[in-house]
Amino acid sequence: MRKKIIISMAAFSIIFLVGGIYLIANIAMATSTLDNLIKLHQIEIVREHLLLQIKRVQSDLYLKNTRFARGMDTVLTNVQNMSEISNVCFKCHHSEALTKELVSVKNQIDDYKDALSRVITMRANTGRLAAEEDHAFAIGENLISRVNSMITFSNLRLQQKTHMSLKKIAQTKKMLFFIVPFGPLLALGLGLVFVRGITKPVAAILDATRNLKSGNLDYRIEGLKDEFGEVAASFNEMASSLNEQMHQMQRAEQMTVVGELAASIAHELKNPLTGIKIALQMLLENKNLTETESEIAAASFSQIKRMESLIKEVLDFARPKEPEYQPTDINALVEKTVSFIEAVSTQAHGAPVKIVKSFTADVPEIFVDPMQIQQAVMNVVLNAYDAMPDGGTLSIETTLMDSTVHLAISDTGTGIDEKNVGKIFKPFFTTKAKGTGLGLAIIKGIIERHGGEIALNSEVGKGTTMVMNLPVMRPEMSGQSAGSSGGAENTNAKV
Repeated sequence: MRKKIIISMAAFSIIFLVGGIYLIANIAMATSTLDNLIKLHQIEIVREHLLLQIKRVQSDLYLKNTRFARGMDTVLTNVQNMSEISNVCFKCHHSEALTKELVSVKNQIDDYKDALSRVITMRANTGRLAAEEDHAFAIGENLISRVNSMITFSNLRLQQKTHMSLKKIAQTKKMLFFIVPFGPLLALGLGLVFVRGITKPVAAILDATRNLKSGNLDYRIEGLKDEFGEVAASFNEMASSLNEQMHQMQRAEQMTVVGELAASIAHELKNPLTGIKIALQMLLENKNLTETESEIAAASFSQIKRMESLIKEVLDFARPKEPEYQPTDINALVEKTVSFIEAVSTQAHGAPVKIVKSFTADVPEIFVDPMQIQQAVMNVVLNAYDAMPDGGTLSIETTLMDSTVHLAISDTGTGIDEKNVGKIFKPFFTTKAKGTGLGLAIIKGIIERHGGEIALNSEVGKGTTMVMNLPVMRPEMSGQSAGSSGGAENTNAKV
């Protein structure tokens, strides 16, 4: 989202920058055009003043020696104004052709002045005076015609330029009318996009927190992206973790109740079963029993022993013993346990089972209760034997990774159905006809009391792998540094 906002704001800024430059350039161009038009109109006015002044001088010449003649001072003033106005035309910048035309007109004005000067100053020769007057009048008429032609031609060009300039200004005006409203509309559109892009994810997260608060721990946020997607992923992970913890707490509470009930029942059954067992044992020693009676007594005694074994499992699950930690060579412990099971199970199992061991030599001694870990390993290996009634391969591997020993026990047996994998560690769940469903639950409890974890991976028809992860140090030692105390130093030195 942050990247989109930055890109959008950059694009928005570039658009406004380009638009601003365009507006400034068009305004500057329109202003320059208007300034140019004003100068051209001023020049045109000067030319018209020049024409008007020439006409005044020509009129003075025409009215000379009549009762409408102006005074000499007025005549001289008009001639002087004509000369000054003609000089003003050269102060502006013109093209080379127009400059030549203005020079020609200026020269003609000078000739006109000279002719007028002779007319004004000549008194004696009447015939020559009339000729000079005619000459001056002809020059004036020609000058009026030239200047009038220049003004007419300039007016046509000025009208064309004015029309083109006004057309460009109108186009600029239209563009301004388009750009000026477009900016706020674009800003409003981007604002709506940003607001929607922020409020929608926030609403989704708020809705999720309300569902979580109401107890719906299965609610998940979907469809969010960018930073909100990361927040949603964190929320989903938190909800999943809370859900799992809640289920664990519920299971723990249920198991506590079940364990207390089972322990109570087992305790109540233990004493009567002991008496029955002793009575059956004495009965079996009686030589007067018939063969049928002896078989019934022996079968009953066997069932009593089985019931005692079940009661022991229930008590072990309900009242687990705290580990008695000792530095233990896990490789030697596993080797000893597997060798014992191999010797005992070879005749009882019937089908051959190939055992493949792969022990990492650099695994250090770990602090565990060797009796409990041996019990866990033995149960897992026996389960593996049971899963391979027709024989197979049992693989046992130990590895060290990040101060944790990984003990993996794999078989090539029947495997476990996918729908049962998640239930396999639950108490009293079993797929065996004569099982209690407490074996794997007890193993899980042993590993977790040692601060470790247990995981299972299985596929029907291919086999099962059980992985037990045990920390090298005992749980209460894991938070201590090597130099935190003398005892910790000694312990770590052993490890």
